[in-house]
Amino acid sequence: MTPHRWLRLSFINLLLVATLGILLRYKIAFSLPFIDQKHILHSHSHFAFTGWVTHTLLLLMVLYLQKKQQTNSFKKYNFLLLLNLLSGYGMLVSFIIQGYAFFSIAFSTLSIFTSFIFAYYYWRDLNKISAEGITHHWFKAALIFNIISSFGAFSLAAIMLLKLVNQHIYLSSVYYFLHFQYNGWFFFACMGLFFYLSRLHLARGASTIFWLLALACVPAYFLSVLWIAIHPLLYWMVVLASITQTAGWLLFIRLLYKNVATLKVHLSKNSQWLFLLSVIACSIKITLQQFSVIPFLSTLAFSFRPIIIGYLHLVLLGVITLFLLGYIVASQLIKTDKKFFTGIAIFVAGIFINELLLMIQGVTAITSTLMPYINELLLAAAFILFMGILAINLFIKKGSYTYPTIQ
Repeated sequence: MTPHRWLRLSFINLLLVATLGILLRYKIAFSLPFIDQKHILHSHSHFAFTGWVTHTLLLLMVLYLQKKQQTNSFKKYNFLLLLNLLSGYGMLVSFIIQGYAFFSIAFSTLSIFTSFIFAYYYWRDLNKISAEGITHHWFKAALIFNIISSFGAFSLAAIMLLKLVNQHIYLSSVYYFLHFQYNGWFFFACMGLFFYLSRLHLARGASTIFWLLALACVPAYFLSVLWIAIHPLLYWMVVLASITQTAGWLLFIRLLYKNVATLKVHLSKNSQWLFLLSVIACSIKITLQQFSVIPFLSTLAFSFRPIIIGYLHLVLLGVITLFLLGYIVASQLIKTDKKFFTGIAIFVAGIFINELLLMIQGVTAITSTLMPYINELLLAAAFILFMGILAINLFIKKGSYTYPTIQ
C-alpha cells in the first residue's frame, strides 16, 4: 500500500472518530436508548488513539525513515501498519457491541504488542542511519513512553476482568495511560517530526529543550493524581517537574521566535497557522498544568467532568491533531486547494467552539448554575467538527506522493 493511501485512511479514521463524537453528544442531549453511552465512549477514545493519532504518527515516522534510508521502508512496516489498523477497527466495533470484554481487550492487547514490535524495529533502523541532531532522541523517547503507557492499559484490562471497584485504582490507571500517551508518545513523536521538518534539529539549545521535557515527563504523571494523598517529598518532586516542563516549553518558544525567518522560508503559510495554533493550545495546556500543582485546584478540576473532557480535547484536537494536519500540509503529502483549507477552517472553528462551550459548562458546574441548551450547543459543535473533517476528506485531491527535501 502506498503512503498516500495510508494517509487517506488516516483522514477517514478521523471522520469515524467525529461520527462517534456526534453520537455521544446526541445521546446526552436527546435519547438513544439502544446505544450504551460508555460503550460508545470507549470506542470513540480508543479508536481516536489507535486509528487516527497512532496510525498517522507511525506513517509519518516511517516516511522519515524512508527519506533517510533512501529505500522503500514500507516493505518492512506495511504489515505493522495493517496490524495497528486491524486492532483499531476491532476496538471500534467490539467496544460498541460489548464494552470492556474479551474481544475489545484482545484487540487492545494486539495494538499494544504491535507498538512493541514497531518500537523494536524502528529503534534498530534509527541506529543504522546518521542521527539528525536531536530528532532521534525525540523519536526514541516517544517509543519508550508508548511502551510505558501500556502498563496502564494492562492494569485497566485487569480491573475490568476482575471487576474491581476501587475508584482510586481505576482512575489512577486511566490517567497513567492517558498521560504517557498524550504527554509521552504523542507529544515526543510530534516534536521529533517538527524539529526535523523545520530544520531546527541542529539548532543551539535544542538538546536542552529535549532533556528538560523528557526528564519531567515521568514525575509529571502525578499531576493527574494529586487528588490522592501523596508523600510531601513526592509532591515537591511533582512541583519541580512542572517547573522543569514549563522551562523546557518556554525555551522551545524562544527557539521558534529566534528562528522565525527560517520557519517562514521552509513552512508554507497554511502550515504556519496550524503549527501556531498547536503551539498556542500546548501553551494553554502547560499553563493549566502549572495551576494543577495546587492540590485544591487539582481536586476541583478533576471533580467536574466537563473540565476533564475539555482538557483532553484541548490536547488531542488542539495540540496533536492540528500539529498532524500542519505537518501533512507542510510536507506536501497530499495535494490541496482552497476547498480543502475551507474544511480545515471549519474544523478549527469547531475546536474553538467546543473548547469554549466545555469551559463554560465547567464553570457553571463549579458555581452550581445552569446554562440553557448547553448539551444541544455541544452537539452543534460536534457537528461542526464533523463537517470540517468531512470537507477535508472530500477535497483531498488525487496525486502522487511527494516528500520535501530536507538536508
